[in-house]
Amino acid sequence: MTLRQLEYLVTIVDAGSFTRAAELLHVTQPALSHQVRALERTTGGPLLERLPRSVRLTPMGRAMLPHARATLAAAQKAVSAARQAAGLQCGEIMVATLYSVSLGVLPPVLKAWRRAHPDVHVRLFEHRHADELAAAMAQGQADLAVGPAPSDWDGPVHPLGEEEFVVVVPPDDPVATATTVRLADLAEREWVHYAPGNGLADLLDQVCGAAGFQPRAAVRTEQTAAAPSLAAAGLGPALVPANVLPPRFAAHLLRPDPPVRRRLAAYTRPGGDPVVSAFIEILRRKAILVPGHVRRCLN
Repeated sequence: MTLRQLEYLVTIVDAGSFTRAAELLHVTQPALSHQVRALERTTGGPLLERLPRSVRLTPMGRAMLPHARATLAAAQKAVSAARQAAGLQCGEIMVATLYSVSLGVLPPVLKAWRRAHPDVHVRLFEHRHADELAAAMAQGQADLAVGPAPSDWDGPVHPLGEEEFVVVVPPDDPVATATTVRLADLAEREWVHYAPGNGLADLLDQVCGAAGFQPRAAVRTEQTAAAPSLAAAGLGPALVPANVLPPRFAAHLLRPDPPVRRRLAAYTRPGGDPVVSAFIEILRRKAILVPGHVRRCLN
């Protein structure tokens, strides 16, 4: 078994087909298939089921995949450590996060990191749901995760604070004369909702359920960035993290009553790492969970 074979397996699964994986890896498809068959002989059984237009992991493949990812991540860390030990100021830090966090919280952090450590590159792994994020982190996908920390995490957790959610409506909406809104007052509306599997879909359902209703969807979107624009266009109210809204956004913002907030943290596996520690320090200083321009709109 080789690291290259494990890389081939992971790439095939992520790409969804042998053809696309061969293109990404810059190898021929027969060579890729040969290495997969060699890996399957080593493990003692099939890892992938070849379908007409895709591939599917077998039970053996599903059991092996997280370990393959963790092995590849560990190998990359070994290379980075060797380069640092040789005095080379370069490397890579792998950060797992949520789509909404990469959109709203991380840009100023990554800008500051780039200025402070221009030769230590950041590789982002973005996930739809906090559960997916925690599972990927547990499987060794990244050096640290930024998002809601799982309650049963057994490694270091570094709290960052709370991000606040706002309700976005058009400027001419009947409720746009206020700065706060009871979610129950929007029970009869159709909402800009999120696609199933997106953690924000669960959040909207939970807070509306607590207000006594289930939100009806006028439209569902995969993209956090699309939700406020769709709401501003009049498709329905949207519940969005305040930090994803740009200054001078052409919509009216309302603070839900009661407020909707989400705790964010950086969490890592046990064991100190100076690069990870440096990133967390910049994260603590530069992460903006509630931007000033949103605070002014809500006051």
